Amino acid sequence: MQEITTGNAITDASKGWFVGSFLEPSLGLRSNSDVEVKWGIHKIGEERVDWVTGETRTTLAILVEGAWEMLFRDKTVVLSEPGDFVMWGKGIDHKWKALKDTTIITVRWPSIKQI
Repeated sequence: MQEITTGNAITDASKGWFVGSFLEPSLGLRSNSDVEVKWGIHKIGEERVDWVTGETRTTLAILVEGAWEMLFRDKTVVLSEPGDFVMWGKGIDHKWKALKDTTIITVRWPSIKQI
């Protein structure tokens, strides 16, 4: 039997994440060990100050609106137009900053039970 799941990425999220293995199995397809999806809403100036290190997933970030700065150890990427994206692989240290009020979609794979 095929399953269909609907919802709202903003209101159904846990810390922004609405798909991932860390969600309750009762949520059906949203509890998924293959991928994690986040609808992120960030105010201007909000940032991750500490470096994310030891990452074991591949990540894709897609700008919906606003402006977003991704800092990597050897490169800075600014997403400024809707649809701009940045993708990075396992083991890439990173942190970020919202340059304007920003909405961003983040997709990571595979999913890891702990956020």
